[in-house]
Amino acid sequence: MSRLSARLGFWSAFLVTLSFLVFTVCFVAIPLTSRLFVWTDLADYVTYTNTNSQFFQDTARLAMLLFGPLFVILLNSIYEYASPERRVLARIGLCFGVIFAALTGINYFVQLSAVRISVLQGQVQGLEQFVQSNPYSGVAAINLLGWSLFLGLCSLFVAPVFSGGRLERLISLGFWLNGVFCILGGAGYLLNNIVMIYWTLDIGMGGAVLLAAIELCVFFRRVEREV
Repeated sequence: MSRLSARLGFWSAFLVTLSFLVFTVCFVAIPLTSRLFVWTDLADYVTYTNTNSQFFQDTARLAMLLFGPLFVILLNSIYEYASPERRVLARIGLCFGVIFAALTGINYFVQLSAVRISVLQGQVQGLEQFVQSNPYSGVAAINLLGWSLFLGLCSLFVAPVFSGGRLERLISLGFWLNGVFCILGGAGYLLNNIVMIYWTLDIGMGGAVLLAAIELCVFFRRVEREV
């Protein structure tokens, strides 16, 4: 593995961790700084956004918009690290990761651009299917498809790439757990089970991603020093 690949792996893992931590802080700060919004209709959503600061919501969306490309860079470094017999697994994981980044990126960019500007200008006709806060909107389904199926499959294929030492086993465990939580979260969305989605995607996936990302920071820093 080249020094450049290891360096890119470290910095992408570090920034993935940072972006997810920013998202987590915003996730906690939103209900503490404004009333929690539960979707009813578009009129209530517009009223809510116009009467409550959207700083933490927009910051969280920006962090997740950046998360996708950073994750793809990280997957490329993992592919470079993979042994020849497991490189095909890393390549498949990378392909699923690219789809994940594209699907979720579409959602967050739409929220930060079209939805935000439309609400500010009062042009909200037909916006229901583009608002992520509407759990039954088309864009929300696209976003969940990325976070559940494609991030889940990506994680399940990447997990076997790491084996051997304690650090490698922890990274593998993080990806295995993330894969399972993501797939279960997708099932929860299809079943319209809010409790299942909360425990799998909000809690389970968040913890598993942070575990894998933090351990990857340590791993690639170690690899960079050895090459």
